[in-house]
Amino acid sequence: MPDALKSCIFCDYIINKNIIIENQFAIAVYDNYPVNKGHTLIIPKRHFSSYFDATKNEILALNKLIIEVKALLDDIYKPDGYNIGINIGESAGQTIFHLHIHLIPRYFGDVENPRGGVRKLKKPLVEYDG
Repeated sequence: MPDALKSCIFCDYIINKNIIIENQFAIAVYDNYPVNKGHTLIIPKRHFSSYFDATKNEILALNKLIIEVKALLDDIYKPDGYNIGINIGESAGQTIFHLHIHLIPRYFGDVENPRGGVRKLKKPLVEYDG
């Protein structure tokens, strides 16, 4: 592994095998700073920062793991819903520049008003009634 990748925490996950489920192109690990019980990260094995740099095979593998992890989380935690999120770029909140997808189980009552979901990232340009 190149020296530049040795300091990447997600590359360390891949090396140290702290893995829930994996396939040829990606791994799934529990988030060290979970938003909710079962908060999981889906991470490609190849080091790159943006979803838009993923190959077709990597995208298929990432999506396959999302579905497999969801089934696992359904069995273990029985959530009422999910949010799936990707931060791409510093202005979007990305702090670790190795692509990762957040799979966040949601539970009735975990926030006062979940209406609008990911739309609550910032004040909207146009109000959403949903």
